[in-house]
Amino acid sequence: MSTEKNKQVVTEFMEVFSSGDVDAIMERMTDDATWWVAGNIPGISGTKDKAGFREMVSGIADSTTGGAIRLTPLAFTAEGDRVAVETESYTELKNGRVYNNLYHFLFTVRDGRISSVKEYLDTEHTTAVFVAP
Repeated sequence: MSTEKNKQVVTEFMEVFSSGDVDAIMERMTDDATWWVAGNIPGISGTKDKAGFREMVSGIADSTTGGAIRLTPLAFTAEGDRVAVETESYTELKNGRVYNNLYHFLFTVRDGRISSVKEYLDTEHTTAVFVAP
């Protein structure tokens, strides 16, 4: 696939992710997809297979007032099957906290679906919003 097509796949993935539709998110990932999150955030960091990622996304959706984290892509760099995206997130949690983070995602696209993701983010902010009592 072309780099432009791969960027479109990632853009559509972020739109679907922002909707909170977990089944639609999973449909856009390969069966062997992996999702890695930087840091040592309990229950979030590390590598997850597709089932583990589904569980994480479902838990996050349940904790937000709108059922999702909105992802806004800010800038793309693409080469071959890899798409790097600077992204901003926003959501309000049921506990009254606001989650607004900046990311660098590295997506790998295979046959029009997401096959792997590396997620770099402000781990302290994520911990303070999602994990801290």
